Amino acid sequence: MNLHPMPGVSRATTRRIGLLGGSFNPAHAGHRHISLEAMKRLGLDEVWWLVSPQNPLKSGDGMEPLPTRVARARQVARHSRIRVEAPELLLGTRYTLDTVRALKRVYRHARFVWLMGADILPQLVDWAGWRDLFGSIPIAAFARPGWGYAALAAPAPRTFERFRLHAARARQLATCEPPAWCFIPSRLDTHSATAIRAVRPPRTRAKGKTIPDQTRQLPDRSKASDALLKLVRESLDDNKAEDVVVIDLKGKSAFADYMVIASGRSNRQVVAIAEHLADKLKQTGHGYTPVEGKQTGDWVLVDAGDVVVHVFRPEPRAFYALEKMWALENEAADKPVKKAAAKRAAPKTASKSPARRKRAS
Repeated sequence: MNLHPMPGVSRATTRRIGLLGGSFNPAHAGHRHISLEAMKRLGLDEVWWLVSPQNPLKSGDGMEPLPTRVARARQVARHSRIRVEAPELLLGTRYTLDTVRALKRVYRHARFVWLMGADILPQLVDWAGWRDLFGSIPIAAFARPGWGYAALAAPAPRTFERFRLHAARARQLATCEPPAWCFIPSRLDTHSATAIRAVRPPRTRAKGKTIPDQTRQLPDRSKASDALLKLVRESLDDNKAEDVVVIDLKGKSAFADYMVIASGRSNRQVVAIAEHLADKLKQTGHGYTPVEGKQTGDWVLVDAGDVVVHVFRPEPRAFYALEKMWALENEAADKPVKKAAAKRAAPKTASKSPARRKRAS
């Protein structure tokens, strides 16, 4: 075959490669997060982003042109080991199974792993040839906000439960003969293409070009995020949320100023707390607020922009231990600062030569 769907990649490559497919409408930090986690946790040499011309399961309404999506994805990826292409145009494939089979025919010696967020697991039964996909390529599913272990109860993962590898063996996945798959309870990223499209400013077209409207400048983001945090806490208190913890992310994360973690006693209360918060934000002029995870109610994410709220049932909250995860990261980030400060504060005791010590005595 003379096809080169991935420019610059030798057909004889033996690399361990993760495949992350989708519309990328638009690409965002969550895609990059999964890719970096996959390289680290699965021991992959690189990750390929396969930008689909059109997802068969999604409407074309609001879909940016393919060149626009590819260009944005390359800007977001910004990593030497992440390749962004649209190989289905050359391969002539439309469904994931056909694309995987075609890539395996072209790159016969590569070790491929299909990458996805755990929120896709319940949707797999709607994919064409999903059973054959499990039999064609190892699959890694990464935890997503609202989609942790609850996603494993979906029909597709239950069907292939006996072929699941424990996360501790994730680095073996690329060399496993399919069917083989693994659930990775990794650190979470809250970005969502659906949420980004929902809050993206409207676009107007002129002379064949897409021109974004001017974005407004907030007068004081710090004050705005503090006021938003106060509103969030009031809503959580009104709805009897328990064990509320606020984590200050200023200077530590780009996606929000604060993370709020709270608990509800039951799935129903968890969903109610999240829905009431989203309604309150809308009523107070904050507009549409994405809410993810209401399907299961084990863990619901409310993305209020500068404040991200996680509402858990007690068991999933204890398992994921987000407070501990961020505390460890903050501690690791603070160590160099504390070490430098301690060094500056330490008394300077210059070492003396034997001759100088003798004279001093």
